[in-house]
Amino acid sequence: MYIICIQFDLVWENPPANHALADALVASAEPRPGDLVLLPEMFATGFTMDASAAAEQPGGPTRQYLSRLAERHEAYVLGGLATARGSGARNEAVLVGPGGQELARYAKMHTFSLAGEGDHYDAGREVVVGRAGDVTVAPAICYDLRFPGLFRAAARRGAEVLAVIANWPADRAGHWRTLLRARAIENQAYVAGVNRCGRDPNTSYAGGSLIVDPRGRALAEAGDEQGAIRAEVDVDALRTWRREFPALRDMRDDLA
Repeated sequence: MYIICIQFDLVWENPPANHALADALVASAEPRPGDLVLLPEMFATGFTMDASAAAEQPGGPTRQYLSRLAERHEAYVLGGLATARGSGARNEAVLVGPGGQELARYAKMHTFSLAGEGDHYDAGREVVVGRAGDVTVAPAICYDLRFPGLFRAAARRGAEVLAVIANWPADRAGHWRTLLRARAIENQAYVAGVNRCGRDPNTSYAGGSLIVDPRGRALAEAGDEQGAIRAEVDVDALRTWRREFPALRDMRDDLA
């Protein structure tokens, strides 16, 4: 399996335009059947706090789009969208399989207080893992990256790929790269971070999508332009590394 991160300049609050952009970029990346394709956080709208406009009903147009994209390329696809839930909304990541079926749905657990995200989107309550072929994948969303406990909990649930979808601002780009590598090293997992590039009405984004192996080595890294990066997941090597250097087995359960 290859992980493919699709980095692009999201069109503000315009799902049809963003679906079309993603279509073109994914097609140009030529994923093979069984590959894992990652799209950024809230890729259909950008990181808008207008939840009433951005949030779709479950099974809405962007959720349907993810299924069509996965079916077309016979790939696994993980993408971010805002979903209406009761009287509120959630910032979510959805993993779909090659047949368009939903395999996992994760709601962002750490809402970004600096932007007032928690005033508009309800925080998720649980760590989620899903299977993409022979690999266990745990989704996370942007600000989650700063909270290592989430990723440790995912590793305890068997996560081998930690997939972070984001709208991470340019002025903290150095943190993005450092934290992605740290999450890979401490959890002995592949970490794939897909970020957007360009600008929205509130800030600018430097891209820098990154795929890191379980030893913390960068396998592929994007610049600040639209495009795709890819790297192969060697799950046998990952499992061997975990056996040979058993840091996960040595974790203490009695520490907060």
